[in-house]
Amino acid sequence: MLAFISSFLFVVLAEMGDKTQLLAIAFATKYPWKTVMAAVAAATAVNHLMAVIVGQWLTNYIPMDWIHIAASVAFIVFGLWTIRGDKITDDDQKSRYANAFWTVAVAFFLAEMGDKTQLATITLAAQFHTILPVWCGTLCGMIIADGFGIIVGIVLGKRIPERTVKWTAAIIFILCGLWGLYETLM
Repeated sequence: MLAFISSFLFVVLAEMGDKTQLLAIAFATKYPWKTVMAAVAAATAVNHLMAVIVGQWLTNYIPMDWIHIAASVAFIVFGLWTIRGDKITDDDQKSRYANAFWTVAVAFFLAEMGDKTQLATITLAAQFHTILPVWCGTLCGMIIADGFGIIVGIVLGKRIPERTVKWTAAIIFILCGLWGLYETLM
């Protein structure tokens, strides 16, 4: 129980204001909250399970700097993609939310790679020498913290013009990507 509670509390605190929470906020302004929440939960479940089970192995073969660089470049690409925007026709409307799920899930998964909450998950699993309680604790912590972010995104999306939301989200993505590259390469 201590492993679950410690993991939960640590991740909730670490996620507040983190780039992945900002990502959840940005996506919640564009897509239905249920789609964003489901995608965040799925991406986190896979990412943190991977972190607990193979995190140590992965860092032995792939330098963490490469993972940070890939995630940073992905952020810049998502920012540019946000500026470009998507054209949705009536035929595309039916598949929009299915595509939204995968867009959010992949973006969130990549953003979480090498992130402090993923690294914390690896550390917590090593500290407590257990997988399931740490994985469940970090997953619940991410869902609570990013659920709060999604609520903020919904409120912002209803009160701020779509163009402002689009440009703000794009700038956040690009700045997170540039900051990640700066931290990794400098």
